[in-house]
Amino acid sequence: MTRVAAIAGDGIGPDLMTSARQVIEAAGARIEWVEIEAGETARIEHGDPLPQVTIDTIADTGLCLKGPLTTPVGKGFRSVNVALRQEFELFANVRPTRALPGVKCLFPDLDLVTIRENTQGLYSSMEHWVGEGHETAIGIGVNTRSAMTRVMRYTFEYAVANGRRKVTAVHKANILKIFSGLFLEVAQNMAGEYPQIEFEDRIVDAMAMQMVRDPYQFDVIVSTNLFGDILSDLAAGLIGGLGLAPGANLGENAAIFEAVHGSAPDIAGKNIANPTSLILSGIMMLRHLDLREEASRLETAILEVIREGTAVTPDLNPQGGGTTTGMTKAILRKLS
Repeated sequence: MTRVAAIAGDGIGPDLMTSARQVIEAAGARIEWVEIEAGETARIEHGDPLPQVTIDTIADTGLCLKGPLTTPVGKGFRSVNVALRQEFELFANVRPTRALPGVKCLFPDLDLVTIRENTQGLYSSMEHWVGEGHETAIGIGVNTRSAMTRVMRYTFEYAVANGRRKVTAVHKANILKIFSGLFLEVAQNMAGEYPQIEFEDRIVDAMAMQMVRDPYQFDVIVSTNLFGDILSDLAAGLIGGLGLAPGANLGENAAIFEAVHGSAPDIAGKNIANPTSLILSGIMMLRHLDLREEASRLETAILEVIREGTAVTPDLNPQGGGTTTGMTKAILRKLS
């Protein structure tokens, strides 16, 4: 039995976690869930949005399934998501984006993967004020050759292992010639070691336009922290939104799989939140554990429920009257 830390999260998180745990277990995965807290819930309960017991538990299990966490905008505590990634050196953020059958979207049959360096860049949390009255705000970004090499190596190895055809490195080296230029240099050098994978680089603003115009030309996209964060959300929008996109944060000693959307406090407790993102993240976790049969069984079940469209939540079928628990039961019926 595999021990997995479970962070239900804030807002709609507890409902989604209940759903995900039920279907993962029904798929045949033998999981011992270790419940821990983070985010606003932990701040209220423990006086700390990231308690030491949470850090210790993830260090012990090496695995975590995490619901959405609330991060205050412009004030309050720093992002717990960023803190967890830096604490455990979860250097690769992997965001598959695949159009799902039965979901109306801008680009049917789209299948992209965005990989972002997850620990450095402008998310290094080196910010301070200068002068009286908070007149000037300064933020410092850090990219190291070792970190860029690590995520680039992972990207090309991912492409090879998953039968992908092309890697696109996204940067702003035309303006940020050193800060972003280092990333581009590492990408170009790494591409030479993988001649079987087609390689190209794109400037980030042009890349955003091209993704909206013709995303089918891309396959695996890799970028630095900020650019990758933005582009992975853009990619999710192309196939129907963040509620359909899973995410994984991977390091050498730990892995955290998470719903990539927000905590949606406006619909918390209403039983209408879509559990797809967290369930798909759970499927990524099962494959990470080499539980491929269980992962495929669960993936088939949830895709069938979404394709049929009768038991899905209102964001997928506004006229259907579906609920979180109803969608979960429909997946469980498919599994049984």
